[in-house]
Amino acid sequence: MAEDYTPLPLPDWVDRSDDEIAARAEGFRTEMARRHTIRDFATRPVARAVIEECIATAGLAPSGANHQPWHFVAIADPGVKAKIRAAAEEEEARFYAGGAGDEWLAALEPIGTGVSKPHLELAPWLIVVFAQRWGERSDGTRFKHYYVPESVGIASGFLITALHRAGLAALTHTPNPMKFLTEICERPAHEKPVMIVAVGHPADDATVPEKALRKKPLSDISTFMET
Repeated sequence: MAEDYTPLPLPDWVDRSDDEIAARAEGFRTEMARRHTIRDFATRPVARAVIEECIATAGLAPSGANHQPWHFVAIADPGVKAKIRAAAEEEEARFYAGGAGDEWLAALEPIGTGVSKPHLELAPWLIVVFAQRWGERSDGTRFKHYYVPESVGIASGFLITALHRAGLAALTHTPNPMKFLTEICERPAHEKPVMIVAVGHPADDATVPEKALRKKPLSDISTFMET
């Protein structure tokens, strides 16, 4: 059943000076420049309440028709994490044995990835992001979701940013194919797994690939068209 359009006054807006806007933009860029993807996690636990807050932040992302076509499965159970690692490494073995192609493997070499994925067990939390192909009403009828990849991508960005802002490190992992995650996470067939986000604190000896610190300059990633 279609809903009527009901406009409401803009809530929560804070009017800021131009100087404050500029300072906040620069400050946030500086903060995000400190975000680094890691593969070496400490065993230090992370409270469930923190993960809940970060997922709730991801749920605030804009989406096509506001259908919010996502679901996040947060996993701390060691047994489930072990199953995910085993299944992911099985897929990765095929990937690195030639399924990816020489060009792709060459591109990954400076990043230092490989078949072994111990972070999938060591990280205190794994968050599996699912994209919902369609929604279901309370009576069981389906309705179409719009701009699903774009919407879930934005929500995933919100999630990664929230985790960093909270003081945690994360690693996005996308084994291909990922169908095993649907079964392990006990999700319905209309939900497609998009990525695994390993979350926790860096190990004392955590490292990052030198190449990962090379970011394109603003001039390479933007074009400004002004009168």
